Amino acid sequence: MPLAREAKIYKTFMVSISLMIIAVLSGIFFITTARTRQLIDEENVIRARTLFNSIILTRKWNANHDGVYVEKKKGDKSNPYLTSPDIKTTDGKVYTKKNPALMTREISEYAEKEGLFKFHLTSLNLLNPANKPDDFETRALSLFEKGINETSHIEKKNGITYFRYMAPLYIEKECLQCHSAQGYKIGEVRGGISITFDIKNIRSKLETYASIFGLLSASFLLGLIFFFTARLIKKTSEIQQRFEYMAITDGLTGIFNRRHIMTRFNEEFERAQRLKKKLGCIMIDIDRFKSINDEFGHLVGDEVLREVSVRIKNSIRIYDVLGRYGGEEFLIVLPDTDFDNTRSLAERIRENVKADMFLAADMPLHIHITISLGITRMTDGDRSIDDIIKRADEGLYKAKNRGRDRVEWL
Repeated sequence: MPLAREAKIYKTFMVSISLMIIAVLSGIFFITTARTRQLIDEENVIRARTLFNSIILTRKWNANHDGVYVEKKKGDKSNPYLTSPDIKTTDGKVYTKKNPALMTREISEYAEKEGLFKFHLTSLNLLNPANKPDDFETRALSLFEKGINETSHIEKKNGITYFRYMAPLYIEKECLQCHSAQGYKIGEVRGGISITFDIKNIRSKLETYASIFGLLSASFLLGLIFFFTARLIKKTSEIQQRFEYMAITDGLTGIFNRRHIMTRFNEEFERAQRLKKKLGCIMIDIDRFKSINDEFGHLVGDEVLREVSVRIKNSIRIYDVLGRYGGEEFLIVLPDTDFDNTRSLAERIRENVKADMFLAADMPLHIHITISLGITRMTDGDRSIDDIIKRADEGLYKAKNRGRDRVEWL
């Protein structure tokens, strides 16, 4: 069963290739998606650092100027944590002091109203209870105490995805103006500023791109699977056809083998009986074939068998059935053919086979081939094809006894 084994090997190969492609594409998809998420997270960190550094510079500018006084308008409140936060000018206007912490909070409020971002200044050692840290900020402040200089994470709240970042604030000389009573020293961690901004749109785009990439990958994968499946089906079909062809064909001559010619003979016999049709039969044997093998060798004998097969095939009709019966014998089944037409066809075959010398390049030109033929037709008394073959074989035996190269019958 070489062909069946070949089909199994090819199928296994195709399945393995498909699984390998699935694994590779899946790996590419997950790696690409993970890397994209990582790049977006890194970009968010860079954005958060930029905002953090901006607010640090703003606070430093404020601290270097010992706070900034702005005109106090209706509704404005003075900073209760400052000593003498308000001043009154000679023209009667009142100005209130904005220290770094207050300015940071007000900038954050403006940014939050615009939907941009949010700052939050907080500490584990609070001066203003309103600046109490949340869970993320508490964890971050604890990390800062251990020497970590920044932290970030993503959290969802009320259906919105936020990126949160926090870095520490260190005590500088200017800070002691407000926090000297708390015992801080220059260089210590005062607290930290957390930065929060909405990344829902970014995450949504990432998921969209991931879905598109996944869809394209799946389409590509399905295309490859379809391609390899089609190839597998085609290859299997070709192998099956080859197997079927080899099962019914004589390997040397290319015509039907004995098994198939007998199957076809039975089919035509049953058809002729059922439809009351005529059926002819010709048995052929190559004359002195053993002598050819003995004198010139089996390779030449094989060439003779092939050439005779070709000439017989070229002599019969398209619906006649030709097969190698065994050795140098051939059997022809002639559907819808009476005795006279069977005889005429047998004579034409005989003449065509001996019409000229065999001219194959590797054969001596003096070899001349003849055949003997026994013919018969189906009769009402025939019970099986064996009865027909027996009469054709007896006709062939008669042709041999009468000198060969002739057509005989009973």
